[in-house]
Amino acid sequence: MTVAYYRTPIGIVRITQTDEFISGISIRDEEYEIEPACTPLLQMAIDQLQEYFDGTRKTFDFPIRQPGTDFQQQVWESLLTIEYGTTTTYLQQSQQMNNPLAIRAIAAANGKNNLWVVVPCHRVIGSDGSLTGYAGGLWRKQWLLQHEANVMGVGQTRLNF
Repeated sequence: MTVAYYRTPIGIVRITQTDEFISGISIRDEEYEIEPACTPLLQMAIDQLQEYFDGTRKTFDFPIRQPGTDFQQQVWESLLTIEYGTTTTYLQQSQQMNNPLAIRAIAAANGKNNLWVVVPCHRVIGSDGSLTGYAGGLWRKQWLLQHEANVMGVGQTRLNF
């Protein structure tokens, strides 16, 4: 496993590479020494994240893989279908997965997503429009949603606390 750290507008991102895949992206509050990425794949991830934060990239194409159960993998795959600049609800996600009774399990799987921003769990909100659960903190979820709305030119999104 190889790790790189990258400074973003919402904190220091920790990027983990396992074999030939990016296996983890998370945002830290702590300060880390920012050094050049030591592998081409880590550098590709940094470059694409920089483009995302600059507002010029909406999708990522570096190889990703994170450990999880079959159910978690299905939930994370469904997150990849949520278009940039849009949101969905946990209920809508459960319906899209043809599993409407699994809302809580789907929410729990979203919470175990290790590839923040790239697997966009931040785009899932409560049915009433409220921001619910985000391991990086609700202020980061709000920032990411507002950033995408601004890039798309749709103005403020409806975000309730």
